[in-house]
Amino acid sequence: MTDIEDFGGGTPANPDVLVVTTNDVPGYRVDRVIGEVFGLTVRSRHLGTQIGASFKSMLGGELKGLTKTLVDSRNQAMERLVEQARVRGGNAVLAMRFDVTEAADLGTEICAYGTAVVVSPVS
Repeated sequence: MTDIEDFGGGTPANPDVLVVTTNDVPGYRVDRVIGEVFGLTVRSRHLGTQIGASFKSMLGGELKGLTKTLVDSRNQAMERLVEQARVRGGNAVLAMRFDVTEAADLGTEICAYGTAVVVSPVS
């Protein structure tokens, strides 16, 4: 049995910085727009994982080692995004997205980005 945390991610249930992929949050109003924030990480390829993935790709099926690496990388980028919003005075990030690109054949760049804002509940 696999742990859900191995292959998933996101913010905790009661975060101090809310992160959403939508442009607004139902029941909240945007009091102040702080601006763009992002969290970035670049991960090199692990030789053992690459070799295992090469063999597995010949047979078909999920490349679990690479999946776990990507999940860990996205979670790290997300943590950095949240920290940037927090440091700049935000309590939410709207329109969060991920961008994943190859970094000069050395690894993978993962960027989480969005708009840091201050929100408050609508009365």
